[in-house]
Amino acid sequence: MTTPEVIRGSRAAARRVPPARRRSIIAVGFSRIIYEILGYFRSPDTVFFTFLFPIIMLGVLTAAFSSAGNVNPVPGGPSVSVGATYLPGMVAAGMLLSGMQGLAIEIAMEKSGGTLKRLGGSPLSPVSYFIGKFGCVFVTGLIQLTALLLFAWAVLRIDLPTSPEAWLTIAWMFPLGIACAAFLGIALSSVPRSGKSATAVVIPVMLLLQFFSGVYLQFHVLPTWMQNVSSIFPLKWMAQGMRAAFLPDGFKVMEQGEVWNLGWVAVWLAVWLVGGIILSRLTFRWLRRDT
Repeated sequence: MTTPEVIRGSRAAARRVPPARRRSIIAVGFSRIIYEILGYFRSPDTVFFTFLFPIIMLGVLTAAFSSAGNVNPVPGGPSVSVGATYLPGMVAAGMLLSGMQGLAIEIAMEKSGGTLKRLGGSPLSPVSYFIGKFGCVFVTGLIQLTALLLFAWAVLRIDLPTSPEAWLTIAWMFPLGIACAAFLGIALSSVPRSGKSATAVVIPVMLLLQFFSGVYLQFHVLPTWMQNVSSIFPLKWMAQGMRAAFLPDGFKVMEQGEVWNLGWVAVWLAVWLVGGIILSRLTFRWLRRDT
């Protein structure tokens, strides 16, 4: 039998999977979400660098720069506290850390430690495995977002959005952004050569993206060339979309083109989502590359 015939036969067999088997695959995947969440919160490094990090940084930046007074880009227009200007970027960074950084390090360590090899040789379906991963990212990311907003409102006294339009923007930005970050995290997990080097490889990339994308530095003060470079990457668009939701409309004058450009935010994140799906499909392996 030729190779094309084998491929066609495997695809036909996949289409003949009984409905009961499909339901079992999905059920196993959802059961793995709980397993993944428990493992997530049992890892001190993961909890600190992905879950608590945006909350801690928001508190540090607010405390460091609050003495400068409120920010008011338009004379006579609404002003907000310094902490309020950092909150959207921290929300975006949390999405990136939960999805991209968390999965990249975790999968690289599972691959290096032989966990993926054992799973690949077990009856566990890849679909079940990834349902568990994506479910964990979404749930922990949602918990992190809630904790961040509660901390900002209760401790830092930052006013949260009150308009339905703002919360609607957050409602579609969050799942789109975190799905984009999750698929990119799967693709990035193939870069570290070992589990020990995963943190050293992934975290500097994440920090660089955050500085370039207006998370720690106000985006409008960055050089034009840096703004243009950051526009290539998804974090800039996540942060811009969240600024549109959290900040008064007058603050759009601080953006490129002096508009929020939510349409382009959606387009760029969708492009990166598709690109992440393709890259993760091409790069993910149950085994390390050198095995």
